[in-house]
Amino acid sequence: MDMEKKGSPKQFWHLLKQGQLKKSLIVFALILGLIESGAGLIIPLFTRDFIDLLAHGGIRWQQIILLLSAFFVQTAAGGVSFYLMSYAGEALVAQIRKKLWNHVLHLSIPFFDRHESGETMSRITQDTAVIKSLISDHLVTFFSGIVSVIGSVILLIILDWRITLFIFLAVPAAMLIVMPLGRKMHQISLRTQDELAKFSGHLGRILQDIRLVKSYNGQDVEAEKGDKEIKNLMNFGLKEAKVYAVISPMIATVMMLVVVVIVGYGGARVASGHLTAGALVAIIIYIFQIVMPFTAMASFFTTFQKALGATERINEMFQEKQELSGSQKEPDFNQTLQFEHVSFSYHKDKPVLKGIHFTIEPGKTYAFVGPSGGGKTTIFSLIERFYLPNEGRILLGNVPIHEIDLKKWRQAIGYVSQDIPILSGTIQENICYGLEKVPRHEEIEQASRLANAHEFIQQLPNGYETEVGERGVKLSGGQRQRIAIARAILKNPKLLLLDEATSNLDSESEGLVQEALKNVMKGRTTLIIAHRLSTVTDADTIFVIEDGRITGQGNHELLLATHPLYRKLVNHQFIQGKDRHICTK
Repeated sequence: MDMEKKGSPKQFWHLLKQGQLKKSLIVFALILGLIESGAGLIIPLFTRDFIDLLAHGGIRWQQIILLLSAFFVQTAAGGVSFYLMSYAGEALVAQIRKKLWNHVLHLSIPFFDRHESGETMSRITQDTAVIKSLISDHLVTFFSGIVSVIGSVILLIILDWRITLFIFLAVPAAMLIVMPLGRKMHQISLRTQDELAKFSGHLGRILQDIRLVKSYNGQDVEAEKGDKEIKNLMNFGLKEAKVYAVISPMIATVMMLVVVVIVGYGGARVASGHLTAGALVAIIIYIFQIVMPFTAMASFFTTFQKALGATERINEMFQEKQELSGSQKEPDFNQTLQFEHVSFSYHKDKPVLKGIHFTIEPGKTYAFVGPSGGGKTTIFSLIERFYLPNEGRILLGNVPIHEIDLKKWRQAIGYVSQDIPILSGTIQENICYGLEKVPRHEEIEQASRLANAHEFIQQLPNGYETEVGERGVKLSGGQRQRIAIARAILKNPKLLLLDEATSNLDSESEGLVQEALKNVMKGRTTLIIAHRLSTVTDADTIFVIEDGRITGQGNHELLLATHPLYRKLVNHQFIQGKDRHICTK
C-alpha cells in the first residue's frame, strides 16, 4: 500500500476495505436510518395538525393513529438500524483484528525485541475498538442527522421562511467551532493512544514477572511508575475533556439562543394570527431535530479524528515486515549445514558473531562451549531463522536456508531452550504444542518416559490433564524442562537443538534425561550448548566460542590437550567438584 499522509481519511477507508466492510448491510442500515429520520420529520407535521384540531375543539382518531404509526416506524427503523450497524461494526473489527493478529504472528523476532507485548495488545484491542465505535455508534447517526437537518430546514422554510433565517446564521457559527477543534482532537488522540499502549506494555511486563516484583519488594517502585503513567493518561483524558467542554456548550449555547429567539418571535406571530400554535410547536420540534443531529455530528467528527489516529497506528503495524517464508523447497538434512563467514549483531555498534565458519555433518553431535555472551545462543537463533545474518550465508547443502520453506524448515527442528517456554493449559497440550496432528496418548506417554517426565506427571492430581498455570508456574524448573524435552522428542525432528537442556535438573534427573537424550539423538543431527562440560564430552566435535569467534574445534581429548580456554573451563569445573569425571573420561 502506498503510504498516504498520516492520519488521512484515505488510510481509514483503505483499512475499512481491508476489514471487508459489509457494504450491503451498511446501505440497508443507512436506508433504515433515513426512514427513521423521515418518520421523525413527519411527526412534527402530525403534531401540528393534532394541536390545531384540539385548539378548535375537535379531534380525529385518524390523526392519532398516524402520529402513533410515525412513532412506531421511527422506533422500529431506528432499533433495527442500530443493531445492523452494531453487527457491521463488530464484523468489521473482528476481520481487522483477525488480519492484524495473523500479521503479528508472522512478524520477525526483531519486531518483538523492539515492542513490548502490552503495546502490541493495545493496537489489536483498543485501537480497533475506536474504529468499531465509529461504525457502530456514530455512522448511521451522522448520515441520518444530515437528512434530519436538511429535511427540517426545508420544512421550516415551508412553514415560515423568516424563522429559518435565524438557523442559517447559527450553522456557520457551529461549523467554525467544530472544525479547528476536530484537528486538535486528532493530535490529542494520537498521544492518548501512545500513552495507553505504553501503560498496557508496562502492565503486561509487571504482571508477567509479578514474582520478581514481590521477591524484591518492588511494589512501591512499580506503584510509583504506574501512578505516573496513570496521571499521564488522566492528563490526556482531561485535554480531550477540555475540547468537549468547548464544543458541546458552545454549540448548545448557539442553538439555544436560536431557540429563544425563534420562540419569542414565533410567539409574537401566533399572537398576531400569522402563525398557528400547532405550527409553532412543529417549528420548535424541527429546531431540536436540527440541534440534536448537530451535537451528534460534532461527536462523530471527534470520534472520527480518534479513528484516524487509531488507523495510523494499525497501519504502522501492517507496514512491519513479516518473516521471509522462502520458496517451496523442502529441507534435506541428509546434507551438511554450513555457516560461511557469518556475522551478526543485534545493535550496529555491538557485533555478536564475527565471521564464524563451520560445517555440521548429518547424523553427528556437535557442542558449543565458552564464556557467557560469546554468541552460542545467537547461533541457534540464526539456525531457527529468528534473525538473518548481517554478513555471510547459512547453507543446507548448496541452498541458503532462507530460500527453504520456513514452515517446513521449523517443522524439522526441535528446539529446547534454557528459557523453558511453557504456555498456560494442560501438560498434554504443552507436550503436543505445534503439532498439526494430535498424536495418540501412548505416543505422548512414550515421549514423556524418554524425557523422564511420565513418573512425576502420573503423580499429579489430573495427570496429563493437569493445568500448569501461567508460564508453568505450578511446576518446578526441572519439571518444566522435562516437559519441554518431551515436546521436542514427540516432534521427532531431523535437527535437534539443545540450549542448556539439562540446566534445571538435579543430578539424578540429569543422568536419566541425558541417557534418554542419547537415545533420541541416535541417527539425528544434534547441536548442544552447555556450560556443564560433562554433558558434551561425547560430542563428535566441540566448538569453543569466544567473543563471537570460533577459537577451537575438535573432540574433548584434543581440545583438552591443545586449547587453553577449554582446559581452563574443564579445570575450573573439576576444582569446584561439579564434573569430576570429565578430566579422566
